[in-house]
Amino acid sequence: MSAPLLAVQGLDLHYGDAQALADVSLEVAAGEIVAIVGANGAGKSSLIRAIHGIEKPTRGRIVFDGQDIAGGPSHRVCEAGIGHVAEGRQVFPNLSVLENLEMGAAPKRARAAERKTMERVMALFPRLAERRDQAAGTLSGGEQQMLAIGRCLMGQPRLVMFDEPSLGLAPTIVQEVFRIVRRLNEEGLTILLVEQNVQASLRIAHRGYVLENGRIELSGAGGDLLASDRVRQAYLGL
Repeated sequence: MSAPLLAVQGLDLHYGDAQALADVSLEVAAGEIVAIVGANGAGKSSLIRAIHGIEKPTRGRIVFDGQDIAGGPSHRVCEAGIGHVAEGRQVFPNLSVLENLEMGAAPKRARAAERKTMERVMALFPRLAERRDQAAGTLSGGEQQMLAIGRCLMGQPRLVMFDEPSLGLAPTIVQEVFRIVRRLNEEGLTILLVEQNVQASLRIAHRGYVLENGRIELSGAGGDLLASDRVRQAYLGL
């Protein structure tokens, strides 16, 4: 069996005296969608921030493509091939759509193919092509989410971490976001999906992990977790 593309091993993370993550271990194989689900405050975003180098873990390893990146700066994580679509979209509001996308091509590994990648992003998101000269801050929430995804893709990542991509969006836009995530995966992109929308994320995930109070409490195939009585009672109200 080949090694996973991403492996988190025994990860602890503290904010001062408060422990946000405790002995978290998970794996993501190349080509998978892996969902991390749990309630608000479970530690999902802390996990993403630790992987991306925004927060420094107090213990454990984060291995990407055979290299331990735990505690490394965010720009090196990005150069290694991990993209991050952050919670709340975080576009540059005063820059145009085109300028936001160009910012995404900053990694050295992405510059040579910038034009080709831009064409792909514009084809994937025709609305962005229509609004290429419009200030990003004037876009709707759904359009800003498309822009955030497109900007991430400009860096040519091998794995993309989505942090609460459905947050604050209308139900029809949420469906579109998950459709795009699935399409990107079908095109070969590896996905780590962090979501409060348990049902939608586990429905498209190959595998999933349930995070509660900073610990992994359940793991398994997405469909199996969705059918689990514990998950259904705790997160789906069934």
